[in-house]
Parts: sequence; C-alpha cells; structure tokens
Amino acid sequence: MQLAIFDLDNTLLEGDSDYLWGQHLIEQGAVQRDEFDARNRQFMRDYEAGELDIEAFLQFALRPLADHPESRLMAWRDAFIERHIRPRILPAACELVDDHRRRGHALMIITATNGFVTAPIAALFDIPVLLATEPERGPAGYTGRPAGIPTFQAGKIEALRAWLDEQEQRFDTLHFYSDSRNDLPLLEVVDQPVAIDPDPVLAAAARANGWPMLTLRAGDTPQPLA
Repeated sequence: MQLAIFDLDNTLLEGDSDYLWGQHLIEQGAVQRDEFDARNRQFMRDYEAGELDIEAFLQFALRPLADHPESRLMAWRDAFIERHIRPRILPAACELVDDHRRRGHALMIITATNGFVTAPIAALFDIPVLLATEPERGPAGYTGRPAGIPTFQAGKIEALRAWLDEQEQRFDTLHFYSDSRNDLPLLEVVDQPVAIDPDPVLAAAARANGWPMLTLRAGDTPQPLA
C-alpha cells in the first residue's frame, strides 16, 4: 500500500490559504486593517525565507477565531472558499491527486495552515486525511491557541509518524509533494520526494538529491521542470 502526501499552499493551490484567509478577514472588517495586514505580510515573508516563528504566527493567526462567534466564522469561511480558494485550485493538481487515486494509493494533505481553514479545502480535493495545525477549543469555543504540536517543518514528521502508528494498514511507500524549503525535513525522510514549483532553496536541494521537480502551473497535467 502506498500513501501520497501533499502539501497544500503553493503546491495544490496557487496561493497560500493562511495568508489569503488573513486578507479575507480584513475584507470582512473582522480585524484592524493596517496593523493586521502589515503583520500578515511580514509573517508571509518570514515563512518564504524559512525564518517563521511558528508560535508567534499562530498566536496572531488563531486570535480571530477566539474573537468572533463560530456562526460568523463559518459564514466568513464559506465566502472565503468561494472567493479565494476555488479560483486557485490548479487543474494539474487535481490530475496529480486523481492519478494517485486511480492507482489505489491512500491520500493525505499535511499543512501548517490551521484545520479550520483547511478542512473544507481538503474536501474540495476529496482527500480524506488532513493533518493540520489544530486550533484549541474550550467550553466557550476557540481559545486562540494551537492544540498540540504545529504541523510545521519537523512537526510534520511527528504528526505523520503519530498518524501512521495509529493505522492498521502499513504503507511500504510514502510520496510527498511540496513547494517549500520549510518541508525539507519531511521530504528527506519519505521514499518518493517530489518538488512542486519549488522555491530556490528547495530547487537546489532537489537537484543535489536527484529528486523529481514538477510544475502544476503549465497546463492541465503535471509537467517536469528542468
């Protein structure tokens, strides 16, 4: 049995759902525009540089979940999926997922973006297993804090290993697709690492290790990158 694992942001999506959710909150008037926008952009730059302070980011990103009623959050999320996510689903990404599905492989998304944002996105791809940073819930709703270890960098390995330990099925081959240098820890331990439209650091690592590189942005099917 084989398991195909996909990063989400800038891999299956043409964009970053965490950043886009922040922009959507600004559009809804849910947060203070100027301060939130400046911090959201800086955290995005830190992530792209491989320098993100994940604890500081989650304190920032999860706070709005605690500040608003869940019914309002759900309505905002529905609009977010239609406006910001559906247009960014890449046809070649769907084909890549479906190719693994046709071959009978188990499917998983693993992402640092929190599960409130990403659960409906995983459903759009019909991917049944989502490992994401989970927002903590208390008696009154979301607390604004993460529950457990964030699925970021080496945290993805820890979350994946915990999930695998719980499965009756044993997988003899793990595939992992990602665009980001932040996923090098997991790419280095799976059987079949693949770089998807990689950032420069990941592209250099892929060339050095002989990993395949693909683009999902050049048509309806995955295409090789030199």
